[in-house]
Parts: sequence; C-alpha cells; structure tokens
Amino acid sequence: MDMLEIITDKRFSRELSAEQIQFFVNGVTDKSIPDYQIAALLMAIVLNGMTKLEMTELTMAMAYSGEVCDLSQIKGTKVDKHSSGGVGDKCTLIVLPIVAACNVPIAKLSGRGLGFTGGTIDKLESIVGFQTSIPVSSFVDQIKKAGMVLSGQTPELAPADKYLYALRDVTGTVQSIPLIASSIMSKKIAGGADAIVLDITCGSGAFMKDESSARELSAAMIEIGKIAGRPVTCVISSMDQPLGSAVGNTIEVEEAYETLCGHGRPDVNEVSFTLAASMIMRSDIGKDLSFDQAYAMAEKTIFDGSARKCFEKFIAAQGGLLDSDGRPVYSDHPVECAELIARDDGCIERLDALLMGESSMHLGAGRRKKGDTIDMGAGILIDKKIGDYVKKGDIIARLHKGTKSAIKDETVQYALSLAESAVSISSSPVQKPKEILAILDENSL
Repeated sequence: MDMLEIITDKRFSRELSAEQIQFFVNGVTDKSIPDYQIAALLMAIVLNGMTKLEMTELTMAMAYSGEVCDLSQIKGTKVDKHSSGGVGDKCTLIVLPIVAACNVPIAKLSGRGLGFTGGTIDKLESIVGFQTSIPVSSFVDQIKKAGMVLSGQTPELAPADKYLYALRDVTGTVQSIPLIASSIMSKKIAGGADAIVLDITCGSGAFMKDESSARELSAAMIEIGKIAGRPVTCVISSMDQPLGSAVGNTIEVEEAYETLCGHGRPDVNEVSFTLAASMIMRSDIGKDLSFDQAYAMAEKTIFDGSARKCFEKFIAAQGGLLDSDGRPVYSDHPVECAELIARDDGCIERLDALLMGESSMHLGAGRRKKGDTIDMGAGILIDKKIGDYVKKGDIIARLHKGTKSAIKDETVQYALSLAESAVSISSSPVQKPKEILAILDENSL
C-alpha cells in the first residue's frame, strides 16, 4: 500500500477503499506515516469530501485504533449522549440522572473543555472529592450503586482520532463534515455505545454556526450510525445565547442541581427533557413510546424527585461530598467582581454566546490552552436574556471569580468589556428564540 497513491486518489476525488483507509489509520496510530503526508490527505478530504461508506470506514478504523469499551455485562441497550459543545451547556448533568431514574443504565465517557466551551469533567471536579477517572472494569459496580457512571476518556480510547485532531487543529483542516462526523462517532463507538443521542448546537457559541451546517453534520453522523449498526438521534439546539443562567463550573453544577430540584429555567428544561426523551426512546424501555410519552416520563422524574436522588447517588458513588441536604459541597465558591448593566431601556435582542463564553474564560472559568488551571468559582450568572425587558441601570449579568482568585482588575475589566459587547438592546419587543430547532434520525433522511 502506497500513501502517495492514497493522497493522489483523494486529490482526484476517487473513493478510497476500506483497505486504503485502514492502512492510513494504522500509519497514523503507529506513526509510520509522516505528518506532511497525513496533512496532505486531510486537506484533500477537506477539498473533495468523502462518501458515506468512506466516512464509516474511517470512523470504525479510528474507533478500533485503540481500546474499545466492552459494556456487555451491563444488560440492555446502552445509550450514550454527546454534545458538540456550547456556552452554559450543563445538560449532561441533568439528562443522565433523568434517564437513570427511568431505569436506563448509563455509562458515559466525557471530556474536558478548552476555550469558551466548558467540559463536563471540569464541572464535576468542582465538587469536593469527586473522582473523574473510573476504570471501565468498575463501570458495572458503579451502575449497580447509582444507575449511572461517568468518567473521563482514557488516552487509549481512539488514539488515531486524538492524533488526527491535534494535526487538523494546526493545518487548517478542522472545518470538514466528514472529519468532524467520523471524529465524534469514533469516540462514541469506542466508548461502547449501542445507540447514540447527539446534541448538535448551532449559533455563535457553537462549532456549527448555522442550522444548515448542523443539519449536514447530523445527516453525516446518522448515516455513519446506520452503516455501523449504531442508531443515532440528533437534536439540533440553539446556541446564539448561553443556555440557562450560569456559565462556569461550580455555578453550572449548582444550576443543574436546582433544575433537578424542579427550579430549572424554561430553556434548560426544554433542551434537557428533549435529550432525555430521545435517549429513553433509544432504550429497551422506550422503544415503543412516542416522543410526548418519553418527554412526560422525563418530566415526571423531576416532579417526583427521583432524578435528584439519582444525581446524589451518582455523586456519592464517585466520591463526591454532599451536605446533609444532599447538595454537593464545592471546592470553591463564586465571588461577584463586576456587573453588566443595561445602558438603555428596551428588550434584549442579542446576548452573544461566544462573547459571553470568552468573558467567562478570561475570568478563569475556562482554558485558553491545555494545561491552564481552572478557577472553579469563576463564571457569569445571567439575570436577563433575549426577549426580556430591561430598564437603564438594570443588572443583565454578574461576573464572578473564585475566593482564591489572583485575577487582576484589568483582566476583570476586559472580561466585562467582552460581556458588554455581547449585548444589544432594542426599543421594540423581541421574541424569545426557539431552543429546539430539529430532531433528526434515520427516518428523517
């Protein structure tokens, strides 16, 4: 097999064979193919695309380039949930306990955040004692204890994808539907999922900036799932403004807990219940349910307290500290350091998610580069959102740092200026945006 021939084939838009793709992934994994040839093929894929079969072959080759989780000891269909990322997206912390409370076993591998999108693992590490590195061999015991388990991804999981992503990031080859789709799906398959629910966010604070791109990515991953025998549901949700009230780590976990206690914001509830319903419908207990029935089942777990109890059991089972009321105990707490004030009367017509996320990152709630230390208490609490009426002088949002933060005043002011630039106020009424834009599966294509 000749790597130059593979590059040439894709350069002239010829379909690569399964053997060629496997040769390429093997060479990436064992580092026998030089970076310049890998980058050349990646660029050819960006320019000329891949067929459905090519995408699936690439996905499966990357999934099996390292360890693959064997969850066969866990009875029933294992449904995994993944988000393409967003600002204030704490849905995993809400959705998983809801689904576990419906007696669907949950085994999830999650990642850390980089930049303006927070990672579930980082958020959970704000809880004192919580363990984020759970060996796969312990998953069954953890599920018996709490109905669910969540762990960080191991370096052995889909190593080819990890290497390719790092190279794509520095060669201008990130923006490619086939490469994005195969990257996401390879990790989900390597994680042992039987069925997959994907939250594809779109808008300023998401990777996909518009609904058309989100639909294209969804279609690619659903097709991969069909060929690979892993049913996929894609929920396309809006990310033009932050989700919910909290952007950060401790404050997002606290908002998630309040949501499980029945005090969730309407936007957080809608997205979380939609994702939970989609997961229930992919499980053994929900395969004959309508969406409305599954949605009602998800809501019921909030009203009867079973989702909150599952969350508390999950935190305790992984070493997290709870107070006497069952609320998580955090390693740090937010301290208000600035206020975002309305400069005019009117309705908020823009609350840019990207700028609010970047503001939170500069406060210390996210990483600008790998290895940065996160300030668990840092973040933003949002009082007013798109469509809300404000008077001049009203507080739109409050910026926070942690109790141990050494952040400089000028950095706080820069974060405040980013938040200020995220907001526009209209003198006319503004309609609240839709949260769920589409729900797609193999029957939608």
